[in-house]
Amino acid sequence: MTARKLPIGLQTFSEIIEQGYAYVDKTAHAWAMASQGKSYFLSRPRRFGKSLFLDTLKELFEGSEALFRGLYIHERWDWSRRHPVIRFDFSAGVLRNREELDQRIDWLLRDNARRLGLIEAERDTDIPGRFAGLIQGARAATGQSVVILVDEYDKPILDNITDPTGAAAEIREGLKNLYSVMKGHDADIRFVFMTGVTKFSKVSLFSGLNQLEDLTLDERFATLCGYTQSDLETTFGEHLRGVDWARLKQWYNGYGFLGEPVYNPFDILLFIAKGQRFRPYWFETGNPSFLIELLRARQTFLPSLEGIEASEEILDSFDIERVDPVTLLFQTGYLTIDSTRWRRSRLLYRLRLPNQEVKMALADHLIDAYLGTLASGRDARQDALYDCLRQGDVDGLIEAIRRLFAGIPWRNFTGNDLPESEGYYASVLYAFFVSLNAEIIPEDISNHGQVDLTVKLEGYVYVIEIKLQRGSRPARLSSGGTVHSDAETQAKPKGRQSRKTDDATPTGEPANPALAQIRARDYSAKYRGLSNKGLFELGLVFDSQARNLAQADWRADHHNAS
Repeated sequence: MTARKLPIGLQTFSEIIEQGYAYVDKTAHAWAMASQGKSYFLSRPRRFGKSLFLDTLKELFEGSEALFRGLYIHERWDWSRRHPVIRFDFSAGVLRNREELDQRIDWLLRDNARRLGLIEAERDTDIPGRFAGLIQGARAATGQSVVILVDEYDKPILDNITDPTGAAAEIREGLKNLYSVMKGHDADIRFVFMTGVTKFSKVSLFSGLNQLEDLTLDERFATLCGYTQSDLETTFGEHLRGVDWARLKQWYNGYGFLGEPVYNPFDILLFIAKGQRFRPYWFETGNPSFLIELLRARQTFLPSLEGIEASEEILDSFDIERVDPVTLLFQTGYLTIDSTRWRRSRLLYRLRLPNQEVKMALADHLIDAYLGTLASGRDARQDALYDCLRQGDVDGLIEAIRRLFAGIPWRNFTGNDLPESEGYYASVLYAFFVSLNAEIIPEDISNHGQVDLTVKLEGYVYVIEIKLQRGSRPARLSSGGTVHSDAETQAKPKGRQSRKTDDATPTGEPANPALAQIRARDYSAKYRGLSNKGLFELGLVFDSQARNLAQADWRADHHNAS
């Protein structure tokens, strides 16, 4: 059996069908929507197939029967009725102000009128009037109610999200001016479908368009966008012959919308096309610079991304005046739903990073933001940490951590209080460890509490507690080492960069509170008796003035079976 061509970058349904490209049949979802309701909204991350599904709806309502032969909907659809379709697509280009938005809308209105064979309303009529005229004209000319499809409805706002009270607010009002027209013409409309990345509140954008049914977290439509495991094994079975299925799932699966988890389609198509090479294909197509800066500026505790709980209210809508990092992370695809539970009559969603691609790529970008360097600046630091972790070299690991923080430019701390937050040091380390494809358990819970980080790599386990002192005494990495307060002029302490301890702390040296807490609460107990190469307890104490390690002591757990 010959494998079908891959539809990489294709968003036109007719081209995919007529040219014999591989196609995953999503028309069962289209049938459910068209037969059960009228106006819908769907939020999904970029490159998940929203535009292709929207184009499928266009061909369906226009009555292109030949394209649907052999698909689920063909025997169920009434092909005798053809509806005029008005389509708005805001995915192309960047609109930087209200004037440019109005010009784009003007062009879209004229293009729709031309395609439908209508004479558009006089140009001196305002945008709402022209849109209303287009709806009424299409209904009158065909005798059929109108279908309205809006692709990437929110992109003009997101392109200006760093200017929330200026350009973004003006553009939001411009879009509201357009979308609100639909409310007054419900009798002329057969179907509405709007897609985007984020979900803005109805009050802030849709101005009373309350009839939109949100499918974003509707279990019935969880697989409307994305590929399921079955899709891969059938439609792409020939292409994926011999693939490591477990690794493929770890890298690209895991996006959950209250139903069966799905793969990112863009990743799968590029993975096949590039000879089954594992790379962050989806992540590389977008630049999450605003998101990264938001996480850094809000001092987001990165380890907490592994287990955030959020209410429906937090995930439900997005407003430019109050940007919640959790909402943005979820709607843009960097967090996904792991499970749900009820508490105080509220449905809570437990979130997680969806897969290995997102974990590693997001960590790399966060590292670059913390270091203030290009990607090439992180490679040597990652290599040093990786080599020490995989060899059980704790002294080398601590020295690598010291060099890592010593290399963070002082200008990164101008005008902020990042060094005063214990979460900052944990977040930097978390980002680095995740970028190494190590197994990370943040806030690792035991029956006596929780330790900040547990790191596992190639048979070694590191149980790490982090503390922060605010410049109360000189830093010490060993019996003679002092870290100076200027992070750019730190001298390398003489002698060992860490100290291995047994049961007693040498007289005259201050106890390490981080290591003491690990031992007092026996955080390592859950890992004893396992087939680890080594189990290490590591206490790291950072100094806010030095912005680096003040103390670093460790202990090998000799009760561990090697």
